[in-house]
Amino acid sequence: MQPTTPSASTSAQQPGIIHRLTRLKPYFVRQRRVWALAIGATLVAALTEPMIPALFQPLLDNGFAENDLPLWTIPLVVIGLFIVRGLAHFVSQYALARVTNDGMEKLRSDLFAKLMRADLSLFSRQSASALSNTVVYEVQIGASQLVSALIGLTRDGFTLLALVGYLMWLNWQLTLVVFTVAPGLSWITKVLSRRLYSLTKESQKATDDLAYVVEENVLAHRMVRLHGAQSQQLGRFNALGQRLRRLALKSTVASAALAPLTQIMAAIALSLVLVIALVQSREVGSGATVGGFVAFITAMLMLIAPIKRLAYVANPITRGLAALERGLALMHDAPEESQGQHQVARANGAIEWQSVGVQFDPDGSPALAELNLSVLPGETVALVGASGAGKTTLVQLLPRFLDPTSGQVLLDGVPLPQWQLDSLRQQMAMVSQDVVMLNDSLAANVCLGQALDVLKVRQCLEAANLWSHVQSLPQGLDTLLGHNASQLSGGQRQRLAIARAVYKDAPILILDEATSALDNESERLVQEALQKLMQGRTTLIVAHRLSTIEHADRVVVMERGRIVEEGPPAELLARGGAYARLYHRGEWASEASLPDDLTQAGSGA
Repeated sequence: MQPTTPSASTSAQQPGIIHRLTRLKPYFVRQRRVWALAIGATLVAALTEPMIPALFQPLLDNGFAENDLPLWTIPLVVIGLFIVRGLAHFVSQYALARVTNDGMEKLRSDLFAKLMRADLSLFSRQSASALSNTVVYEVQIGASQLVSALIGLTRDGFTLLALVGYLMWLNWQLTLVVFTVAPGLSWITKVLSRRLYSLTKESQKATDDLAYVVEENVLAHRMVRLHGAQSQQLGRFNALGQRLRRLALKSTVASAALAPLTQIMAAIALSLVLVIALVQSREVGSGATVGGFVAFITAMLMLIAPIKRLAYVANPITRGLAALERGLALMHDAPEESQGQHQVARANGAIEWQSVGVQFDPDGSPALAELNLSVLPGETVALVGASGAGKTTLVQLLPRFLDPTSGQVLLDGVPLPQWQLDSLRQQMAMVSQDVVMLNDSLAANVCLGQALDVLKVRQCLEAANLWSHVQSLPQGLDTLLGHNASQLSGGQRQRLAIARAVYKDAPILILDEATSALDNESERLVQEALQKLMQGRTTLIVAHRLSTIEHADRVVVMERGRIVEEGPPAELLARGGAYARLYHRGEWASEASLPDDLTQAGSGA
């Protein structure tokens, strides 16, 4: 589900900033020594600020007026002061980078681990672009902005306190005038910070929508060109881009207004201080000196720089918090997959569906309805039926990619929810018409999830009729496959998926029409590889072609989520029932063009 856009009223009800920062504590407060070093160095740098105007008083009063100031002390003090100041800034910047990158790495790692364990419903609620944007970019931008802003807040806060303390020591009456602008500054910062938070949330949603349009059009580039929809898609993109532009300009207005308003308030205080200082200097016996007055005015003017930076600090804190809170929301709101404790090294492969029902849409037809089916260990069962009959839904229940709405599925007599997920899925290998490969070496894709054994990889590739092609590649098993192995043909990718299944050596094999989109020669090679793979395994075949079920022990015919007929292929053909009608009409051929899992989403089947 895409993040919702908060309204002004919702943003006003957001938890306080301290509470929101506390949620980030496990990630950014782990290295207390580094934080102490950063804050200590920042404090030292801040304390050097009032020393600069403090030099003017003895320099003017003693150096120019009385000429009794040793000349050698001037370069010694000035150079020493700036050496200390420079070292303090260097240490604080390094410590800042260390805290930011360590916290960012920890949060990003936890987010990705959460994705690996998250309930599969998360991936139907959020797009791939939104999830990748949250894990990669939001965390990086948010951490950098937030930690930099907090260090800046600390640095400028300490500087402000040091300068104000020095001013109080020089003339406490004048310094009190500075605090008259504090309520106004607080109100301006509070109002504009809320506005920035709301706009940041809206901008995140707009960025996700824009990224999703790009993702859609990259994945569907052939279809878009085939239908001449480029201008239509460009219109979608431009509309979302203009919305993001408007939000960016609104954010700029809110952010840019903060600094001049703050500076106006500071200028009011400064002008009052100057007037009062001049009045005091005219009083006889006031003790005011030229050096003291210049030191006071210099320190007052130095207040403007940290006040100006503090005025801007609300923007990065707000943006950083909003970005990191999105990652935390993913961390806390995405439940993990439920599982039990049962586990075995290798299952026998006996599978049973007991009164299983699956309902995707409460108002639509069920995908599966009161379905009962038993599969014996080592048996090969083909599932056939028209598009949307529920065949893929049936097999997706086994690895718990779906959970039944009613009834239960058992493996070796144990209900699937009682199995430990890793152990359950270790019992299954799947070869489907939609092959997915990772951007890694060919060998790493074959041994996915297991330790690499080069000799075993070669044997699996030979069993899949692919070794001769691998030998012709310049880098052999170390060849990087690229995005989803796009450099391989359809038949080669299918055989690579078969090699992966052979390497896993699972007792249960699921074939979701692995040959539906192949030419005759590629299909022949894949079928040969599949026959080797199926030996000694419980095999479920989602059949779209008659050639796929020639060696099946039993055929199960499905219609609208129910089993209408089952038995050996020759026997069913002789009966002249539902299977015979499908056989003579050749209805599987049309189904190859429409994957079963897509028809379920559209028809509820």
